[in-house]
Amino acid sequence: MIDQVGQDEVVVHDKTFVPYISPEEIDKRVKELGAAIVRDCGDKQPLFIVVLNGAFMFASDLIKEVPIDCQVTFTKLASYQGQKSTGVVREVAAIDIDVKDRTVIVVEDIVDTGNTLHHYLKDLKSRGAKEIKIASLLNKPEALQHSITIDYLGFKIDNKFVIGYGLDYDYKGRNFKGIYQLK
Repeated sequence: MIDQVGQDEVVVHDKTFVPYISPEEIDKRVKELGAAIVRDCGDKQPLFIVVLNGAFMFASDLIKEVPIDCQVTFTKLASYQGQKSTGVVREVAAIDIDVKDRTVIVVEDIVDTGNTLHHYLKDLKSRGAKEIKIASLLNKPEALQHSITIDYLGFKIDNKFVIGYGLDYDYKGRNFKGIYQLK
């Protein structure tokens, strides 16, 4: 259930969220990231690997800002069985393009602990990716447990729960144009 509560709050299920990053701020930053990717990778024919589900909105807007020769594919990663982490990252939906000798840009919605991305990067390296870059809309530096370099970062945020612009709370709120933070 999603209820609007005044102009500045949104209730999703049993939690109240307040605006955190506006659609205008996101749009401006996505354009800047797109320009940086064109500058860095314009002659490399990069392969964008979009991590579903959360990164779909960010990836869609970002890739529209990258008018270069590139390819796009999607993966879905899982490290949980029920509500417990197995410690093993599995590709639930595997990519269908060979990464060998390619410049790969992994597109994430958020890097918090970095566990899933840490394991996936090792996997991509073992498949022979020539160069791996990361584009993430959000990063929670306080939560990071691995040394991960985010090459194209939208915003550093506090270690608080956020929804919107692809991120969800129990499958709701992905469709919000901005990012909302738990009140």
